Amino acid sequence: MSQTVAAIRAVRARSVVVPLKRPVKTAFATIDSGPLVLIDVETDQGVTGRTYLFAYSRLTLQPLCYLIEEIGRELVGKPVAPFDLMRAMDAKFRLLGWQGLVGMAVSGLDMAYWDVLGQLAGRPLVELLGGTAKPIKAYDSYGVVDPVADERALRRSLDQGFKGIKIKGGDGDASNDERVVKGVRALLGPDIALMLDFNQSLDPAEATRRIARLAPYDLHWIEEPVPQESLSGHAKVRETSPTPIQAGENWWFPRGFAEAIAAGASDFIMPDVMKVGGVSGWLQVAGQADAASIPMSSHLFAEVSAHLLAVTPTAHWLEFLDFAGAILTKPTEIVDGAVTARGPGLGIEWNEPAVAKYLVG
Repeated sequence: MSQTVAAIRAVRARSVVVPLKRPVKTAFATIDSGPLVLIDVETDQGVTGRTYLFAYSRLTLQPLCYLIEEIGRELVGKPVAPFDLMRAMDAKFRLLGWQGLVGMAVSGLDMAYWDVLGQLAGRPLVELLGGTAKPIKAYDSYGVVDPVADERALRRSLDQGFKGIKIKGGDGDASNDERVVKGVRALLGPDIALMLDFNQSLDPAEATRRIARLAPYDLHWIEEPVPQESLSGHAKVRETSPTPIQAGENWWFPRGFAEAIAAGASDFIMPDVMKVGGVSGWLQVAGQADAASIPMSSHLFAEVSAHLLAVTPTAHWLEFLDFAGAILTKPTEIVDGAVTARGPGLGIEWNEPAVAKYLVG
């Protein structure tokens, strides 16, 4: 019995700026609110696919919304077939390139397509992909912290069952990094994984020195020690690092990961579903990670990542950093330090009164 494939009827993008429960300070800036783009892909079957993008800055909200809706005008009438639509986008933007706002827009649309398919099937995305919803271990993701001033927040994370904590480094000198890491390690104890993210703030020589200095504190990984585009720099740091190197949140689409893996840039990878090509791109990178036996984690977007890590052969950690909870009817839940995928589709529903409250532009 044949079934009509849903066709796209309209694409809408809205921008909101939501409050964060705790600011995220990095080596370069402090993120004290969440600039998000909400995407709705309406279909002729009465189903609307939903997802959101993290725009990093208020400056990119309006351009992203405009770009998504302009692309959407050309999608009207096309079947919701994610792989076909991704090939069409690849051809459309090949000369321009995937990086930046175009890549974010294409990835966001892909997530919404898959949400449509899950809703039409009445099943969570993870089941549509051949898996089952299961708890995915998560780490609580912090910015720059102070072991004393932030002790209460860190202990609250432990009370929630988190078995991993990530903090930021690189905002001061090496002695400050050691002071913070030493203090947090003492607070957490030896059984909790502690990750340190340098957010691309060092050169290879300085990264090598700092990593060696921090080795006694049993860090689970060092994240983005050098600029993300420097694959050779990451590989150079990795050669002598006593601690595994993590990277990937700023590598674009499956081709970018293929190049990084070939360069030996990191021990672990952590795609961002907003930059890797949405669900379609993630699945390709998961195959690459499996072939290379590389543990694969997520960056942001816990709602979507819980589905994808459940079907990722080398699934490692889910990053929990709640940007969207304020505008969702059912914010992500942490149960014993883990996140479980919900549906149907991605399980994302807008809390429209909250959206109206935080709407901008």
